[in-house]
Amino acid sequence: MRLTIFWERMADHFGEAYADSFARDHVMSELGGRTVHQALTAGWDVKDVWRAVCAAAGVPAEKR
Repeated sequence: MRLTIFWERMADHFGEAYADSFARDHVMSELGGRTVHQALTAGWDVKDVWRAVCAAAGVPAEKR
């Protein structure tokens, strides 16, 4: 998955205004106690980060 697609999906699920806020502020156990931004900076695969977001935020199956 490309990073641009990841951010499009984040905006689609959370809305433009909240997607970045969620990515900066929400610490997820699925990401080893990191935020989305921290996980991406640490080199996590974008697809794995998206899967973690889906699990943590209840993204519907049709949007995964």
